[in-house]
Amino acid sequence: MRGEAVNPLGVSVLALLSESPMHPYEMYQLLLERKEDRIVKVRPGSLYHAVARLHGQALVAEVGTDRGGNRPERTTYEITPAGRRVLVDRLTEILRTPVREYPQFTLGLSEMHNLAASEAIALLRARIEDLEVEIEELSGYQRLAADRNISEIYWAGIDYTYHMLSAEVNWLTSYIARVDSGELAWPHEISTHHTTLTDRNQEST
Repeated sequence: MRGEAVNPLGVSVLALLSESPMHPYEMYQLLLERKEDRIVKVRPGSLYHAVARLHGQALVAEVGTDRGGNRPERTTYEITPAGRRVLVDRLTEILRTPVREYPQFTLGLSEMHNLAASEAIALLRARIEDLEVEIEELSGYQRLAADRNISEIYWAGIDYTYHMLSAEVNWLTSYIARVDSGELAWPHEISTHHTTLTDRNQEST
């Protein structure tokens, strides 16, 4: 089994099961508790699907079921030896090999000259405000982990995200200042009036 067959959520599942056997709902709650939903997209349905796929690939195995009260029966899974090998292979690949991920924001920056300078800068300032809120939340998670004496090894992803967002805010702040000062001249101002199909039809009659 090749590591490439396992998507990011599958890697998270294998990593959780390498700690101890658990059922999908427990995995979901633990991912949220650890704020890993900021690192990998986590939804209950997609998580159950990921577990089912890993089970079909013999990377995880069923080890029992339990029922609590009137709740549906829950199946507990454990990682298999093949699953451990795939986890190691996939992590090795992710850490070693840079991947072009084509983020949408980079596209937006490349094409923002199609907007009026004032509009583009206002949008970037609003983005900075949102990023600063997220940075403060991540800072709170860092402090909480430190207070609980949790090694930075276990929240390196959160720390990395914090520093990447901080760097983005710093770059955007500097970029906006250069535009505002005139150091970076906007190529042209876009008219706020957009001719509609109806306008053109009226003009032609």
